[in-house]
Amino acid sequence: MSALLSALVRYRGFVFGSVKREFQTRYRTSMLGALWLILQPLAMIAVYTVIFSEVMRSRMPGVENTFGYSIYLCAGVLTWGLFAEIISRAQSVFVDNANLLKKISFPRIALPAIVTCSALLNFAIIFSLFLVFLVATGNFPGMAFFGLVPLLLVQVVFSIGLGITLGVLNVFFRDVGQFTGILLQFWFWFTPVVYPWHVLPEGVRPLIRLNPMASLIQGYQTILVNHAWPDWTTVWPVLVVGVLACMLGLYLFRRHAAEMVDEL
Repeated sequence: MSALLSALVRYRGFVFGSVKREFQTRYRTSMLGALWLILQPLAMIAVYTVIFSEVMRSRMPGVENTFGYSIYLCAGVLTWGLFAEIISRAQSVFVDNANLLKKISFPRIALPAIVTCSALLNFAIIFSLFLVFLVATGNFPGMAFFGLVPLLLVQVVFSIGLGITLGVLNVFFRDVGQFTGILLQFWFWFTPVVYPWHVLPEGVRPLIRLNPMASLIQGYQTILVNHAWPDWTTVWPVLVVGVLACMLGLYLFRRHAAEMVDEL
């Protein structure tokens, strides 16, 4: 693992340069360019606020805030979006860059790093806009806001580990890519993103607790909606699972790195 990390440090210019080029290429041919990255989340926040806060008059238990449910939704949707983007792109990153892997000599582990940095850049821009919305509406969570940092770190570790594992498997078993798309759809609805925890039957809640993303999403929502620190006892197990996923992914990567080029 230390060898992989040192390789990433040596090729950090390649990683950050690739992230920059990818960001520029994505919006180069668009009339509004990178503004689409801003307009899309703004539209989402506006729709959630109008429909759920004004039209439906939805309320969260114990939250006397007009924007309570829209903040709950945005907190879940934005952070789930980061997870889904890393997983979706990481599982196909080696297959999508087959020509690059065959023609250029560079540490292959740089590809998942590029995917992760690109997803984090997009998330940072979108979440900054959401943060402006929180401040403008008087819903900034105060000191609890800093609890988002460890939650985000745990989520990234878990996402990278799972993404690399799926990425290596997808090289040898292409059905993995199709399966991942279906898995993410079911996973989303088995995570309290759209619906609150209190609507779940008591017997179902322990099963949902086994979902690592459910604990993380609830942590984000606790901070941003209730302005309170999350229950860290539910977050540490996710960190353990994430570290194990990283170990598995890196083990598969190192063992099959040479074979992957032939399979591609």
